[in-house]
Amino acid sequence: MEILAFGVQADEKPLVERAFEGRHEVRGLDVFLNTDTAPIAAGHEIISTSVNCDLGAEVLSDLAAGGTRMVAQRSTGFNNIDLEVAERLGLTIARVSYYSPYSVAEFAWTLAMAVNRRVVRASIRTRDFDFRLDGLMGRDMHGRTAGILGTGKIGEAFARIAHGFGMRLLGWDVTENPACLDLGMTYVPKEQLLAESDLVSLHVPLLPATEHLIDADALKSMRDDAILVNSSRGGLIDTAALVAELREGRFTGVGLDVYEAEAGLFFLDKSLEAVDDDTLARLVTFPNVLVTSHQAYYTVDAVGQIIATTVDNVLDYTAGRRSENVLVPRS
Repeated sequence: MEILAFGVQADEKPLVERAFEGRHEVRGLDVFLNTDTAPIAAGHEIISTSVNCDLGAEVLSDLAAGGTRMVAQRSTGFNNIDLEVAERLGLTIARVSYYSPYSVAEFAWTLAMAVNRRVVRASIRTRDFDFRLDGLMGRDMHGRTAGILGTGKIGEAFARIAHGFGMRLLGWDVTENPACLDLGMTYVPKEQLLAESDLVSLHVPLLPATEHLIDADALKSMRDDAILVNSSRGGLIDTAALVAELREGRFTGVGLDVYEAEAGLFFLDKSLEAVDDDTLARLVTFPNVLVTSHQAYYTVDAVGQIIATTVDNVLDYTAGRRSENVLVPRS
């Protein structure tokens, strides 16, 4: 059986092909699944997708009409999939429930320290042989407060690093993580966390209840010199409201690996095109903002685990088995 994989990055392609070797043939495509590319999947019972693929009602209907019966998503998040429509069409949808939390937590800290210590600005200067220190002053993390919204596996890993820096830990989540409590974390209401934290990092899934979790009011409640990091989902932050606060000169730094309108932009080369997203265009002009292209998960360890789980999901489907990774069972 040939499996069609959409949105496969160049570094990822050989890993995907080797993982399926001897089991199924796999054809990796660098294009993302959407209404225009859905016809490519015709005749393929199983396809694999990335988080920036469009699996809305129209695309799912096109897939089902073309003979697709199983979608193996290579990510933990699945907010791009209309699960109700998938179930109505009799499609099986599986995702990757778990992969290395250290990849994302470590990258979140990379963003935090890069904006804190002005690493990007310093690098640009030294390339021009400008070795002045003006405007590059950062601050110690030791003794300051880290506020962690979402204390699951990734949030816990982030908290362990913060603990290693010697930071006070505040947490917010629907349930308390005993491992975080052992680190000395205090769980507090979101409003208190935002008001008291020097560093705020987001590690919650994007759900209707968490969309724009950091809205205009939340941003205004944060310290003027706070650092904000989002390596989870772009929709957690009201980006227009964030731009408005940045225009007022607020925040020591903002590190974003995700963006709420990233579909159709991230993972693609738009360097020779005029990007018509005015909010993103304004966002990247601020000297205290660092935007990366959804790469926090992108380590050989995490990607390897994602692909291995995707292979298992496909094998489970062909064998008629179900696992915790199945979001919509086969009808």
